[in-house]
Amino acid sequence: MTYAVPPLDPVCLAIADSDDQFPVARVFCIGRNYADHAIEMGGNPDREEPFFFSKPATAIVPGGGAIAYPPATDDMHHEVEMVAALAKGGRDIAEDDALACIFGYAVGIDLTRRDLQAAAKKAGRPWDMAKGFDASGPVGALTPAAGCAGIDQAAITLMVNGTARQSGNLNQMIWKTPEAIAYLSRLIELKPGDLIFTGTPAGVGAVQRGDTMIAEIAGLPTLSCEIV
Repeated sequence: MTYAVPPLDPVCLAIADSDDQFPVARVFCIGRNYADHAIEMGGNPDREEPFFFSKPATAIVPGGGAIAYPPATDDMHHEVEMVAALAKGGRDIAEDDALACIFGYAVGIDLTRRDLQAAAKKAGRPWDMAKGFDASGPVGALTPAAGCAGIDQAAITLMVNGTARQSGNLNQMIWKTPEAIAYLSRLIELKPGDLIFTGTPAGVGAVQRGDTMIAEIAGLPTLSCEIV
């Protein structure tokens, strides 16, 4: 087979204690999945139907590191999240079967051009350019699910320049990971290699050039990023 243009290299995540790589297919993010974050964003913390948005796989920054401050914004925000990576997919996945689809978990940061998002919301337009810009999804190394017992009770934190900005627990999710997978599989056919960002606790805020972010979930490899 020949290509009209060179195909993109696959985006792959490291796997803790392994030389193997996890190839990323698609990236889905659940919005307002912690009650305290829903409140700070002006939403209702009641258990409303979940909603999802996407990032392109090319927005993922494996392992974090230096991330260029993006153009067209003066208000880029951090949102620390747990990321679930799927080993298998399907349609209409039962909630009881959803955990068996997960290859592993990692720490991720959903970077958001908040001013562009606010303008899009006000005009009733899509959020794509607020959420899916280049390098908007740093993700740490994956830990296989077998090594993540109790992950649903793990603490989640984000530090900026040594100061705590976000702090919570994964048990505060409104829609738990199996529920999110089951619901999303009723909308699309999930595939091996898909990533699901599972939402962020309260405390989101702006970062500037020169800031260092340290994102942690208990039991998973730490993710460190510097805005340049």
